Amino acid sequence: MSRPVVVLVEGGSDVAALAALTAADGLRERFELVAMGGITNVSAYVTRLRRERSDAVLLGVCDERERRFMERERPELADVVVCERDLEDELIRAVGPETVVGLLDELGDLGRFRTFQDQPEWRGQPLHDQLRRFAGTRSGRKAVFAGRLAAELTAELTAGTLPAPLARLLERVRTEVSP
Repeated sequence: MSRPVVVLVEGGSDVAALAALTAADGLRERFELVAMGGITNVSAYVTRLRRERSDAVLLGVCDERERRFMERERPELADVVVCERDLEDELIRAVGPETVVGLLDELGDLGRFRTFQDQPEWRGQPLHDQLRRFAGTRSGRKAVFAGRLAAELTAELTAGTLPAPLARLLERVRTEVSP
């Protein structure tokens, strides 16, 4: 019998993305996603989960710059999956910036994005970087953005499109929840 699996992530946008990525194949119902409200809360979450659910397999997902917070919790965290910059960066790279611009149009945010692009600080910057920063400029946008990108990625999913950190996480979850 498999043990329960809990995946600790920094925030709501990470939950939205991972929930979208795992919904299609029924994997989502087989593990728990926990948003910690910030990476510095990882120690408190690990301590609480160990106390409440000592049999659970704890996995962590983080950004490269925050890896040290998760790594301090080993061996309690069975695995730590690290995204290069962040999860949104991985998703933008996977679906491509032009696809993301199309999604912004569908979400009714393209005009706001064009205004953002015209700001002196962002004028002339790479499209990928502009999109990544734009995602976090309004409360709630990052979660919607991440969820839609992940859903788009799932729709076109092939072995080559899933970012390596996410492929590794999903493989680890599948391994842990298999009977």
